[in-house]
Amino acid sequence: MADHVQSLARGLAVIRAFSASEPELTLSQVARATGLSRAAARRFLITLTDLGYVRSDGRLFALTPRVLELGYAYLSSLSLPEVADPHLERLAAEVHESASVAVLDGEDVVYVARVATTRIMRMSIGIGTRFPAYCTSMGRVLLAALPPEQLDAYLRGAELRRLTSRTIVLPAALRAELDQVRGQGWAMVDQELEEGLRSIAAPILDRSGSTVAAVNVSTHASRTSTQAARRDLLPPLLATAARIGTDLASLPTARA
Repeated sequence: MADHVQSLARGLAVIRAFSASEPELTLSQVARATGLSRAAARRFLITLTDLGYVRSDGRLFALTPRVLELGYAYLSSLSLPEVADPHLERLAAEVHESASVAVLDGEDVVYVARVATTRIMRMSIGIGTRFPAYCTSMGRVLLAALPPEQLDAYLRGAELRRLTSRTIVLPAALRAELDQVRGQGWAMVDQELEEGLRSIAAPILDRSGSTVAAVNVSTHASRTSTQAARRDLLPPLLATAARIGTDLASLPTARA
């Protein structure tokens, strides 16, 4: 594309090379992760260091807190997290489990609001955390709401990796699961993202009835059976999703 700024794309790729599992990287690791030459990776790292987004001890590079400004610029433009937070507080207090809101970004869900009561995953979850959409309850709610052509494209291109023994990895099986989610209006994922993690999610609708986000409750499988989740968690979850949607619709310009 004529308007594509390749240097900007490469600079963002350098930032995305860092993660929770690899918070510090050498020059060679950054080059390998981004597909850049060592010389090009070094130029981008030096520029990001000069701008305050990266720090280095001379060998290892790491992001600085200033990089959060990039995410906050997006989050601050949203009405969704601000609207959702009090509803998540109420939901978490009612069911005594963690509650979150996420949106779909490419093949991932991205957390934009969260109230945690207990930590039940090996990985900590916060604003901006990403997980594959196909094996998460919020992801399935959001995928089920995609137009048919977009869902077809997702199923053709997504890498469906087996994260646990329960993870659905066959496109046909995932499509059938999404059909069920679309029909019932909610999704439950039982230990497909991580052993022991069970979650249930519902769509958040805008004023036109389109799904703009998803809200979920997550629990440990040893604490809450699937039957108990449907009986005790689903009704307040659906009520919360409806209240968030109503509040979004009441805004002058509802944004997700």
